[in-house]
Amino acid sequence: MSHTALTADQASARLHELTVIDVRTPGEYATGHLPDAHNIPLDHLDVALPTLREAAGRGDLLVVCASGARSAEACRRLAEEGIEAATLTGGTSTWTQLGHDVHRPAGTRAPWAMERQVRLAAGALVLTGLLAGRLRPKARWISAGVAGGLVFSALTDTCGMARVLARLPHNRPRAADLDATLAALRG
Repeated sequence: MSHTALTADQASARLHELTVIDVRTPGEYATGHLPDAHNIPLDHLDVALPTLREAAGRGDLLVVCASGARSAEACRRLAEEGIEAATLTGGTSTWTQLGHDVHRPAGTRAPWAMERQVRLAAGALVLTGLLAGRLRPKARWISAGVAGGLVFSALTDTCGMARVLARLPHNRPRAADLDATLAALRG
């Protein structure tokens, strides 16, 4: 399987033969993931390359995220390392919209999805810029900067704010969790 894309229905039909890698943050993963998906956040992909190479040698990899943008980036990076993988078209958002099964860890309180965290942060920064701008007009540049970042994000299908928020403690994998994920992929 080269860097291709599978629809949710195609992936569902082949789920039993795919190794699913979810590149979202641990917080997003906890909100619901494909059955038997392994969480390796995108910013930890390099650490997992040897294990992913082994897993790809045993069968096809399917890389997923919320919308398909991060998984496409992960597939590109994997392809640069000679590891073939497919991405899930539309990500877990489309997967759940079509009614496919989603697993959630029992007994855990899931943080907000990254998109919701970005909306909160962007909205709070815009509001702060506007309110502070009443006292100090230059503070309105905060709002202008966020607006420019949102436009850039839409045009490039990337999100710098999500990358910053992904570094917050509740969005980062604990070393033990990542080690357990890699061990499960190996064995």
